[in-house]
Amino acid sequence: MTNGVRRRMAVEQRREQLIAVALDLFGHRRPDDVSIDEIAAAAGISRPLVYHYFPGKQSLYEAALRRAADELAALFDEPREGPLGERLSRVMRRFFDFVEEHGTGFSALMRGGPAAGSSRTCAVIDGVRQAAYEEVLHHLGVQSPPPRLELAVRSWISLTETTALLWLDGRRIPRAELERQLVHDFAALTAVSAAYDEGMAEILRRLLADESDRGPFMDLITRLAVLMPQPQPS
Repeated sequence: MTNGVRRRMAVEQRREQLIAVALDLFGHRRPDDVSIDEIAAAAGISRPLVYHYFPGKQSLYEAALRRAADELAALFDEPREGPLGERLSRVMRRFFDFVEEHGTGFSALMRGGPAAGSSRTCAVIDGVRQAAYEEVLHHLGVQSPPPRLELAVRSWISLTETTALLWLDGRRIPRAELERQLVHDFAALTAVSAAYDEGMAEILRRLLADESDRGPFMDLITRLAVLMPQPQPS
């Protein structure tokens, strides 16, 4: 029965199957702990046949890494409609869906697996960060970002990545709270830059003007206002 499946499956189909199987296994266990024999068994083929399509686990890991990276980068692809705060909220929801589904694999992707430190692995991870950066700029409607905006956006992407990795280690903060907090973090980073740069201030004014009264950015302003000292009665 298995031999019949092998004859019917084209080369590219078989490669895609092996990548999907590897992604699933790497998503639940560290890549270093997954053997070629396990991948072959999960795919219903022999160990030598795996090597027919991939020279070794390293090349299969890198192919799975690229697939995961493509999926991760696509999470930031959101219609340019509605307030930015609501758009980022939807992006964060999809992002944490991905992180929760591929917890171990996500950690391996961002921290490195068997290919840790290799130029190919670093290039794949940097590609995810760059794609996320460019998508955020598209949402902001900015083509040539000033230095402070680039700093704010790249800092936020790094913060999002670090937050997800820390959340996976025990999940001590409710996921929904972290999603909202990261949207607030974006607004806060932008606001700090706006305090130093009029161009950033204009971007922030535009973002706030589009926000609804119950949007995440306005929610942050309300939360911060509560923290302000109240005037004492004379």
